Amino acid sequence: MHAPSPIKRRLSRQIQVGNVAVGGDAPISVQSMTNTNTLDVAATVAQIQQLEKAGADIVRVSVPDMDAAETFGQIKKLVNVPLVADIHFDYKIALRVAELGVDCLRINPGNIGREDRVRAVVSAARDNGIPIRIGVNAGSLEKDLQKKYGEPTPSALVESAMRHIDYLDRLDFQEFKVSVKASDVFMAVAAYRDLAARIEQPLHLGITEAGGLRSGTVKSSIGLGMLLMDGIGDTIRVSLAADPVEEIKVGFDMLRSLKLRSKGINFIACPSCSRQNFDVISTMNQLEERLEDVMTPLNVSVIGCVVNGPGEAKETDIGLTGGSPANLVYIDGKPASKLRNDHLVDDLEQLIREKVREKQQQQDDMIARSV
Repeated sequence: MHAPSPIKRRLSRQIQVGNVAVGGDAPISVQSMTNTNTLDVAATVAQIQQLEKAGADIVRVSVPDMDAAETFGQIKKLVNVPLVADIHFDYKIALRVAELGVDCLRINPGNIGREDRVRAVVSAARDNGIPIRIGVNAGSLEKDLQKKYGEPTPSALVESAMRHIDYLDRLDFQEFKVSVKASDVFMAVAAYRDLAARIEQPLHLGITEAGGLRSGTVKSSIGLGMLLMDGIGDTIRVSLAADPVEEIKVGFDMLRSLKLRSKGINFIACPSCSRQNFDVISTMNQLEERLEDVMTPLNVSVIGCVVNGPGEAKETDIGLTGGSPANLVYIDGKPASKLRNDHLVDDLEQLIREKVREKQQQQDDMIARSV
């Protein structure tokens, strides 16, 4: 439970997206994208704030035209989390959002036309300290690559990425990250592995258009999990046809399971069986919903009986083990109190929040001593 992750991360160049470091030894950042109409400032700001509350490190916003660019400037002033502007084809949009304080430009240099336009965008990025994200997608490869390969392949994705990278190399601009996304797990994984060996820049991981909440979570976990186990990946987005907040939750759950991030509560819970002395599933559903706001790292076990309960509880910050006539609570691995089923969730939530406050105070004291 307390052993560090055995994963050895690929050493990449570090870039800065607003106040979030991406690459190098920085934690793997988790991001999502708004699905509101960018012209609707109130709705977009509200969604960004929901994503930030869920733990998002970075949020991407689509900026399809100049009206959206102007609105983006308003949105940027009303939120705290770094914003990436998603731009295609029109280099003037990139120039405008650079003036308005964007934290990163998602734009493929090869898609914005003449070299003087690429040079203008790169100059704006350089002058304002803005990194660029090159985003290659299997569904929108260049026509000549589609003809050359016949269909999207890992090699086609990487060749497209290297073309865009070449634009930036010729202008001696190295502050960028790259993604080579596909909806096919094997294609995406092969492309990322190939690209990781070719460049030093950070990689943005994603299985694009992965599906709905359940199927997309499974597909993304498999694909991103394979890459993360290889040490590949500096920032991730779990693309789901669902509330964007769910993307953040799944992303952090994924990183927690690999011990690559420790933000929020790590629940260990049994699937329940006839031995359970309380309703494990209902208890877990309520706890997860009530404690979504907690960002302090904490390990909590919820086990319905005494077969595995004590063993799991001894390895967690707080552990609940089903028992009769009352359930036993462990704190820091030691038996601490007993809880009856009548107010089980209320009482357990109170204990968890007390532990969170204690841990947060310890962290604050440690920071104060180091200053």
